[in-house]
Amino acid sequence: MRFTKIIVLVIIAFIMLSACYDDKPNEKVIAPFSFVNQNGEEFGTKELYGSIWIANFMFTNCTSVCPMTSMEMAQIQKVLSKKGIEVVLVSFTVDPEVDSPERLKQYVNYFTDDDSNWHFLTGYTQEEIERFANEQFETIVQKTENSDQIIHGSSFYLIDQEGKIINKFHYSNNSYLEEMLEQIENLY
Repeated sequence: MRFTKIIVLVIIAFIMLSACYDDKPNEKVIAPFSFVNQNGEEFGTKELYGSIWIANFMFTNCTSVCPMTSMEMAQIQKVLSKKGIEVVLVSFTVDPEVDSPERLKQYVNYFTDDDSNWHFLTGYTQEEIERFANEQFETIVQKTENSDQIIHGSSFYLIDQEGKIINKFHYSNNSYLEEMLEQIENLY
């Protein structure tokens, strides 16, 4: 019974966090980082410099929003590809102890046949990703006791060629993709 109460509280907290998003830019420059992608390669700000990129947070064992946000990222990838717009997609796992590069490689294959511009990152500790998400993206990542589910934000972050966060978007906003595309086109 106690476990059920915890799960219900986690779901309520997540819904409240999702509902409280704002899409105002914070104009923060992402601090340098280097992690490991699904191919076991180092990947970070050095590789991203000069590129427009979209970031989000997820984990492969997620039973709530991650499949939806990953499907949305796949849709973003398709739309950008169709329009001939080059943007890099970056998904940070919030469960680095479970999400190895191999596991992330399997996960990405559920959503796309082309991961050449979509990097699923791991290679840090739980404490590091919690601090990174909070300090760099001003979002929560929190591992809870007695559950394999992790509380995390579900926004998409648009970052410019110099690593500055331009805006954040949430898939619950029906016009987020059009707004994102307009802002991406303004960056070129």
